[in-house]
Amino acid sequence: MSKTTYWADSYVEKLSSAKTALKQIYPGQRVFIGSSCGEPQHLVNKLSQSSARFTDLEIVRILSIENGPLTLIANRSHSQQFNIRSFYLGSASPKLINKNQRFITPINLSQIPRLFKSGLMHLNAALIQASPPDDFGWMSLGVSVDISLAACESADLVICQVNPNMPRVLGRSFIHVNDVDHIVEYEEELLTIKPMPEMETANAIAGHISRLIDDGSTIQTSLGVPNEATMICLADKNDIGVHSQYLTDSHMRLFSMGVITNKKKGLNNGKLIAGSAVGSNLLYEFLDDNPSIEFHPSDYTNNPAIIAQHNSMVSLNTAMTIDLTGQVATDTLPYNNYTGINGLLDFTRGAAMSKNGKSILMLTSTSANGKKSRIIPSLTNIPVVIPRGDVQFIATEYGVVNLFGKTLQERAMALISIAHPDFRDELFSKAKELDLIDVERKLKPAIKGIYPVRYEQMIEINAIPITFRPAKPVDERSIQEHYYTMNRGDIVSRFFHEKKSFVHDQIETTYEIDYVNDLTIVATIGEMGFEKIIAVGEYFRNTIINMAEIAFSVSKEYQHMGIAQILIEKLATAAKDNGIKGLIAYTSPKNKGMIQLFNKLPYDITTEKDDDMIILNCLFAKPGDKKKKPKASKNPTK
Repeated sequence: MSKTTYWADSYVEKLSSAKTALKQIYPGQRVFIGSSCGEPQHLVNKLSQSSARFTDLEIVRILSIENGPLTLIANRSHSQQFNIRSFYLGSASPKLINKNQRFITPINLSQIPRLFKSGLMHLNAALIQASPPDDFGWMSLGVSVDISLAACESADLVICQVNPNMPRVLGRSFIHVNDVDHIVEYEEELLTIKPMPEMETANAIAGHISRLIDDGSTIQTSLGVPNEATMICLADKNDIGVHSQYLTDSHMRLFSMGVITNKKKGLNNGKLIAGSAVGSNLLYEFLDDNPSIEFHPSDYTNNPAIIAQHNSMVSLNTAMTIDLTGQVATDTLPYNNYTGINGLLDFTRGAAMSKNGKSILMLTSTSANGKKSRIIPSLTNIPVVIPRGDVQFIATEYGVVNLFGKTLQERAMALISIAHPDFRDELFSKAKELDLIDVERKLKPAIKGIYPVRYEQMIEINAIPITFRPAKPVDERSIQEHYYTMNRGDIVSRFFHEKKSFVHDQIETTYEIDYVNDLTIVATIGEMGFEKIIAVGEYFRNTIINMAEIAFSVSKEYQHMGIAQILIEKLATAAKDNGIKGLIAYTSPKNKGMIQLFNKLPYDITTEKDDDMIILNCLFAKPGDKKKKPKASKNPTK
């Protein structure tokens, strides 16, 4: 029967220098080292200094910060001494990734604790860093809990660097003095990362993404510029919750602004849950003994079943490349601080299972030098991390599309529409070669149109949230369904004759548009990617007279709600922005609705007769016009 020792006495007995403690590690062993900003730098440096006595020492780690000692060790040419087994690497150059890729272990982060605790991957030692013990002998793993706790519980030997700069983070983050073998007291600054650089493309992506995140959502973010930009764009949201693999300075700022409250998560209400923190010293001070924050191991934070229990769970992650079928690669990118599988698939699947959840992947349309498209015909020599069946929302600086439930042709057209314009024609041709797009489809200049997000607006009418936005190539089927459900009279008013067919060739100019010379604004209800189009307003520029000819259609059940008035105002604004002189419409004298629409515009309106038709003209910049445009109503009723 073992003798019980008071923890404080045990602490004193276990005090040691790093050099002495590390003598318990022998050649050929497997050693876990605490990850990211929780890396025990002093222990790692001392291990490196004694490398001459090792052969084939296998270092197990996950994220390693570029300026950390472990990364420096990995970059040295003493492969006989150390092998680095990485579950994923930091933000590294492609050259470094290729050099070390044979040591990367593809695995979902949620499964790594099981790998350790089951003994399938035996750990001879674990080098960790923790806070000083509290009055009961508990030390917090602080900014790096994720897989470190499982490593401590599994390793034969645990060497703990006690650092007073390590914050005491609450949750399942504690290890007791009695459960470690050696304690090395050493004070040093924790590893930090520099603020992410501001990138125009990232800000544009964030602008698209912020529209998908509703008040009360629970979010997960990975590390990287697009995610940081998205966090900034969430400043006007309310009651955001956080359940994430990482915390960053951006979370701290949103928390201090009152944006993050964690009140409506549905699980762990009132608590911000994460596995580790990567950021500044100010962030680490924010975490210290903060009762609203808990850190848990990755088999909890990254468990898809746990993630799915949150209300409106939104995962926000960065991808490197996607092919036209939706397969995603997520390896190295500048300023992303990670590569490999990591926890991305865990959160992608968990968010998809959440009620009203969304999985969002972000990528810039081209590589940093703009010479290569990140949207490519097919992934061949690049590992697939996210299968096409798991992909939902994809965003670039040119827009956002929803691939969930879409055919391969719909996916290809959607992704081409948000690719860089310089590569769209090539992608279109390759898609036809791969039989992803009907070979009869023709390449049109409109394929290079830049989606004008500034014309998007959500307006609540009669308690119905209606989104008004420019049409996209992916709207083909929805526009067809809108036309097919129109009644006979409305079809005649819109097309000037009875029409029973709305095949691709007949209506393609409605959604294959360049947004300048031809523009369609649609009114939609429902989730993005599965919206029902309830109204269509379009203009086509007559270059001879520089006027925009317009036409409208509104579904029967949504008429007399002011929807057409909003459409014509938006078309007028866009036409004016694009240097068009005015609007023109050809209609029947019996079409009182169209006549009233024109007469409500804040410009001079003239009417001409042409046999059994009338021509309505609206000039934007007629000299002497002093009419002021009325403010758009947020709740029109007519």
